[in-house]
Amino acid sequence: MKLYIKNMVCDRCKMAVEQVFSKLELNPANVVLGEVELKEENLPQLKYQELKQALEKLGFELLEDKRKTTVVQIKAAIVELAHYNKEPLKVNLSEYLSKKLATDYASLSNLFSVEENNTIEHYYIQQKIEKAKELLSYGELTLSEIAFQLNYSSVAHLSAQFKKETGITPSQFKQHLKRNALDRV
Repeated sequence: MKLYIKNMVCDRCKMAVEQVFSKLELNPANVVLGEVELKEENLPQLKYQELKQALEKLGFELLEDKRKTTVVQIKAAIVELAHYNKEPLKVNLSEYLSKKLATDYASLSNLFSVEENNTIEHYYIQQKIEKAKELLSYGELTLSEIAFQLNYSSVAHLSAQFKKETGITPSQFKQHLKRNALDRV
């Protein structure tokens, strides 16, 4: 049985969700961003409600609506790609998402736009800019290295998108260092 959880967008989130499951004596077979696979086929209604309430106390939402579930899967795939993938994307974003979610991209794109009032492409850019902010705040990589790591064609392209999204240049950001939580993007 798969459960989809809104706002589970980082490794700390996964740990918090795993602790909730452990406290409720539920043993997930697999936990990935936005999704928990249980060994059990069904949860008793009382246990399901306990789980739902425990997750809500931590700012997570157990999703029941198929449309919202798909949006969470899209977001999780993009967060994984932008923040945790070490290899450059070998196909375009639409092919990546279509294959990962086994759904045609037009349907995914339309659904995401309606539910989020944002495009998939813009959400991906927002996530890449948040990753750039993270890397800039560490001060270990040059802007050129960050652009390469985030699969930008040039430093100028990264800088232009960064300024468009944040209103400041990467250099100005380094002076102020203000990042957003991934679930707030």
